[in-house]
Amino acid sequence: MMKVFPYFISILGAAKAFAPNAFVKNRTCRNMFTGIVEEMGTVKSLEQRDDMVLWDGSTGTGTELTIVAKTVLDGAYLGCSICVSGVCLTATEYNDSEFKVGLAPETLRRTYLGDLKSGDAVNLERAGEIGGRNSGHFVQGHVDGVGTIIEKWNDEDSLFIKVQVDSELLKYIVPKGFIAIDGTSLTVCEVDTDDNWFTFMLVEYTQKKIIIPAKEIGGLVNLEVDVLGKYAENAVASVLPRIEALEQRVKELEAELAAKE
Repeated sequence: MMKVFPYFISILGAAKAFAPNAFVKNRTCRNMFTGIVEEMGTVKSLEQRDDMVLWDGSTGTGTELTIVAKTVLDGAYLGCSICVSGVCLTATEYNDSEFKVGLAPETLRRTYLGDLKSGDAVNLERAGEIGGRNSGHFVQGHVDGVGTIIEKWNDEDSLFIKVQVDSELLKYIVPKGFIAIDGTSLTVCEVDTDDNWFTFMLVEYTQKKIIIPAKEIGGLVNLEVDVLGKYAENAVASVLPRIEALEQRVKELEAELAAKE
């Protein structure tokens, strides 16, 4: 194996010389988000359409969202991913000042995007380049559910916000952990598992760059928990039954030994 490795390196080096673009950051290879909002866009329209062309040429009904934007349209292309207030959506049409995306039924069930109105502001971010700098955390744009703002207060130039959330989602939210709120990468401050709420804080700079500070008490926010927590739970779930079985067996053996004494 050690003899083969130098030859592999030589071949790789030669390939890079002839096709350098294949081994550097591909500008079209964008799959994830960072939670660093690039701009606030404006909803132009949200409408139900009955002329959506499906894969087999037939037509069906669907929901289409049109957003006025600027920054995220730089480098855009048909089919590119744009994070809209935390939701990864596919651009189906675009020009120099706006773009359109379709909202699937699952998106409407999981998020508040179906409640948007003309003139509403939304957080926007282009998908990040693989291997590029990430100043936030890995955000998929797959919203887990919505939370409700129940309290807001200032701490000098910082803004604290308390969010009520379903207990099934709260179990993935931990103090000082990552969370994406309306597509913004933020750090959890406090968690209350009795009353099902958590808090987060916005520094002065961030307050001016995202839509969250303008939301009133009772306003909704899209939430995406850190996916690593869900993977960890899934991995541990297969081991727990065996651990519990072993613990039960140990108790039985201890009881048997105690009885003999």
